[in-house]
Parts: sequence; structure tokens; C-alpha cells
Amino acid sequence: GMLGDRNYSLIDQTNNKIASAKYPKKWAKILELSAEFLEQPSLEGKLPPVRITSSDGLDILSTDQNVDTFISEFVGRPVKLTTARPVKMSLERLDPLEDEETILDIGDIMSKTKFSDYADVHLLTTASLQALSEISPDQNFDVKRFRPNLVIKTESGLDGFVENDWIGKTIVIGESVRLNITDPTPRCAIPTLGNGELPDDPKVLKTIVEHNMREVPYLENKALPCIGNYAFLVQDGMISINDPVWIE
Repeated sequence: GMLGDRNYSLIDQTNNKIASAKYPKKWAKILELSAEFLEQPSLEGKLPPVRITSSDGLDILSTDQNVDTFISEFVGRPVKLTTARPVKMSLERLDPLEDEETILDIGDIMSKTKFSDYADVHLLTTASLQALSEISPDQNFDVKRFRPNLVIKTESGLDGFVENDWIGKTIVIGESVRLNITDPTPRCAIPTLGNGELPDDPKVLKTIVEHNMREVPYLENKALPCIGNYAFLVQDGMISINDPVWIE
């Protein structure tokens, strides 16, 4: 996937599970944190440290000996910052379609190389964001709610949830990068949560439920509210903003 993407994680020290805002009751505060590498990651070198900040004053390096203490105090639970994957991956996810609180564990389907839900890359088109905005113009479907690796600007005339038709196809980016698109991306509670200047908005998910339920192959074709696609790397390379993108 993307170099350096989701290589750091917080681990709940009470049960060794991965901390994720997919279970908002425990971990919604995580979305108030931001992190950036101190230098560009490389294929040859060790993963660089990160600076972790919040809008209300937290500012600490991953190399600080007190980093776990400060982040634990911020999120309200004892956590450990790490780049090492647990022997058994476990991540709790709130099922957004159930009226009563129902917690699923998606550890078994997570990436084998990093702390991502499933695939190498998560992509989303501007057409889908525009489609949601046209359906419900009073809501804010800012791309930051959906946290994709890649945002693809679609050509004029391509409207609606265009990436629904890309499952099973190959996406080519720039001169060499090729990705196999395998599944639509099922949405959890995170797009409904406050994030920076974005407020809580449970209707975000409701709009997707009402207008784009899709069968998800890696979840036994269960129909779920989806926006965007998951993809796996076929051929690597460098990509840049404004690189051409096409579907084969």
C-alpha cells in the first residue's frame, strides 16, 4: 500500500486490542489527534518517528519516553503506541446497522502487513462525494469523514457512485502503479463522528444506507452501506497529485 500508511497504532493495554474509533464509545477521542512523519518514509530506512498533536495543545513525539502516558491521558484509556503488530490482531467495530450496541471483531480480516482494516489501498471518487451532496445538500460530506488513501477527481459527465462499476477491474495511476479493485468499502460509524471542524452527524451514514447498499465480496456478499473501493497492489511505483487515472 501507501508507503508509511497505517504503520503506527495504539494498543489498548487492558486487552491488547487495537484502539479504533470504529468503536466510538471507547475511542472517539482518537479522531481529535493528528500525526505526521518527521521525515519522508523510505523503502530502505527505518520507519521515521511521528509528531502527534491535538487542537487543544497536545504535542509530543513518538520517541518521547512519556508518549504512552500523555496519549493515554488524552484518550482516557491506557494505550501503547507501537509499530509492532500483535501476534493476534483484534479490533472492535460497532455495527452501525443494529439498533442495539453490537460489537464485531474484524481482526481476522485486517491487513497482514500494517494496521489497516483489510486492503492495501482505500480510494474514493469526487463523483460519489458529489452524489451524496446532491441527495442531501444540507449535510457536509467532506472527504475527511471517509479517510481514503486516494481521492480520484472524475471527469465531467461521470456522475453518481461511479466506482460501483469498478469491482473486479484494474485501476492504473501515473506511469506504473496498478491496483486490483476487489470490494466496495463498507462504512462504519466513523463518518458520522466529529473530526476537526466537522461536527457529529449520524445522518451521513443514514444517507448511504438509503442510497448505496452494496454486496461486499470479502464479507460473503453481505449487503452493506458503501462508499469508495478497496484495492490491492499489483504493480508498485511513484504517484503524484494530478497523475492521470484510468480503469482497465
